[in-house]
This record gives sequence, structure tokens and C-alpha cells, in this order.
Amino acid sequence: MSDMTDAIVWPHRELAIQEDESRLELKAELHRFVIERLEDDGLMYEMERQELQGYVHDYARIYFKQHQGAHFPQDMNALVNELLDEIVGFGPLQNLLDDPDVDDILINGPKLIYVERQGQLTKVPFRFMNDQHVLRVIRRMLAPLGRRIDEANPMVDARLPNGSRINAVIPPLAIDGPCLSVRKFKAESIDIDTLLQNGAMSVAMHQLLMRCARSRCNVLISGSTGSGKTTLLNVLSQYINAGERVVTIEDAAELQLRNGHVVRLETRPPNSEGQGEVTPRDLLKNALRMRPDRIILGESRGGEVLDMLQAMNTGHQGSMSTLHANSPQDALLRLEMMVTMTGFSSTEVLIKQMIATALDLVIQVARLPSGRRVITHIVEIQDVADGQIRTQVLYAYQPAGEDFRAVDGMSAALREKVGDDRE
Repeated sequence: MSDMTDAIVWPHRELAIQEDESRLELKAELHRFVIERLEDDGLMYEMERQELQGYVHDYARIYFKQHQGAHFPQDMNALVNELLDEIVGFGPLQNLLDDPDVDDILINGPKLIYVERQGQLTKVPFRFMNDQHVLRVIRRMLAPLGRRIDEANPMVDARLPNGSRINAVIPPLAIDGPCLSVRKFKAESIDIDTLLQNGAMSVAMHQLLMRCARSRCNVLISGSTGSGKTTLLNVLSQYINAGERVVTIEDAAELQLRNGHVVRLETRPPNSEGQGEVTPRDLLKNALRMRPDRIILGESRGGEVLDMLQAMNTGHQGSMSTLHANSPQDALLRLEMMVTMTGFSSTEVLIKQMIATALDLVIQVARLPSGRRVITHIVEIQDVADGQIRTQVLYAYQPAGEDFRAVDGMSAALREKVGDDRE
């Protein structure tokens, strides 16, 4: 991949400056100088960014008068903005966090920062001064959340107040310096029109999924990381009837359901003493006592799978979840494996029967090498025959022609439930 980062224009700043060692040293000295003046004048913790901007600009001019004979750099305004990011924001990350086109921010040590835009990873020209600089920003992110990271706790998963998810790993586990991954939260969820315009599905597929959601089919959305599982779940949720009570369970609250009657539950990690953890399974068991019409589990990945399948089989029709898998067949296999790992004492055939009776559809999503996200398969789950779960592919994406093909017709049982939208 060619490095085009020098030509990137960021929406909230001047032209990004490729930082060399001399500029980083200048920023470090200027930062120390300004911080000392702010603390001496009692301004450090009393003002918001806009109020501080004038003071920081004045102190920066004083610094250059004293040290460089009033020779001010051409990127003076950019330096002031970067200083403000260090003082009241998240340093080199602040501009990326403010950029609405950035979906993910990936930091591999102090010198390598990548972002994802429209499914494509690109290296950016910003960098940190050293490992301690990265660590300071990570700790600033975690401080309002009551979380900590150090040698005794070198990994952390958390959610920022704006809904963005962060994962940090520091030495000694991270060999090349502190690593930080930020999955940004989109304030405005993607709607069905956007998915259709982007070629994520065909109109016929949309009609089928809409009918399935309204008819309270139990749906599992499968795919890899970043393939669009949560986005599709949000889109399907708009077809839930307004009178239904929906309970959502997530590790990090990302769902933006448009149904009016929603109860949102979020798991809690253990504290520094290893106490107080609340798992998805704990929340799912409690949700069953909350009179839900539907349960939406953000991600199935552990013992909660057994309780979710039982809920789908005992009156909570229209429930949905996501799962990490590379194909619909892999998704069903993973469900079997997770049920077995709960210690559930049953035969393999009975577990398959539980899955087959619980689920109506498996929807497989994928991110193509171009960055485009598509639904690759819509698969109906039918029953168990000869010890295997029988499935039927209703739609499949054709990479060669970049279109979607209707493969088989749905079963009589599913057609009776949702109606057949294909002539």
C-alpha cells in the first residue's frame, strides 16, 4: 500500500504536518513551558478549551521570543491546537477522534498510528513522542471510567462516555510499546437506504429481512470483526413493532434501537480486586424476569448462548444476536461448541435440535477487500435430519458479478410465517 499520508487534509486542522524528531522535541519543550505558565497562573484546571486557546497562544509566542528571537514557525496555529489537545484532550488522537470519517484508530506503539476509513486502513502522519506519551493518553481516557492500567493490569477493555470502545495493551505484554485500539461510536446509525445504496444487499433481500423482523423470526447475524454485524442489527431493529418490550444486553452499548420501549443492559468487568463482575449470562437470566417480548444479545460468545437459545424456544420470538464466524455453517458449529462448553448435559443431536428449533435465519455478513460490506448469505434453518442441522440458502452474494442471487425458495413453514416476497 502506498503511503499518501502527507497529502491528507484533516477536517478540523490545517494541513497535517509530517512530524520529525526535531518537531517532536520542540513540541515537548513548548508543552512543558506552557504547562508551567498555566499552573503558575492557576489556569490549568479552570477553563475549557476555547477559553484556554488565547492563553496558550500567548504563552507560545513568549516561548519563541525567549528562545528563537521572535522567529515564529509557519505552523504556529497547528502547534497551538496540538498543545490544547495535550492539555485538555487526547494528544495526537484528538484530531482523529473528532474526524467523522474515521471508524477505527489503531496505535502500534508511539510511531505507528493507523485509521480506517470506508473499510480501508491508512497510516497517518501523527505520532507520539515515546511510550510514556502513549501511556499518558491511555490513562487519561481511562481516568473518568474508574479503570486503571499498569504492570499488574496490562490489558483493559472499556467504553468512553461517547460510546466509543477502547482496548489497550501495554508492556510487558505489548513488546513494541503500548497498543491502543479505538472503535468509534457513530452518533447517527446507518439506515436501510444507505445499505441499499452501498450495495450491501438487494431490494428483494431487504424485503425478506423486513418481513422476518416484523414476523418475529429469531435471527443470528454472523461475520468477522468489522463486517457490519451491529449495523445490520440496528437496521433490523427499526422493523420491531413499537408496542413490543425489547431488552438489549451488550458488553459495550453500541445498539441504537429505534423501538420506543427498550431496556438497555450492559455488562460490568471485575474491579481491581477481582470483584463485582456482571457477565452477559447474569444479565440474560435477569432479563427473563423483566417481561421482555424480545431479547437482543449484542454478541454470543460464551455461556449466555445456552440461555439465549432456551429463551428463543420458550416464547421470546423475534430475538436476535450476533456471533463471530466465517460462514453460516461455522456459526452453527460455534453455537454447538459454546453450548457444550457450558457443561450442559445432553446429547449432540439434542443440542442440534435445540439450535434448529430456536433459530429461523442465519445472516452472514462480510467486508470485502475493497472495504465494501455485504450480506453474503441468508440461510434458513429448518430441522435436524440424519444427525445434522438442515439449512437452505435463500440468497447468496456472487463476487464475480458483484450481485445477489436467489438460490432456493424458503420452506413452507417459513413462508407461512413471513410470506414469500419472491415471485
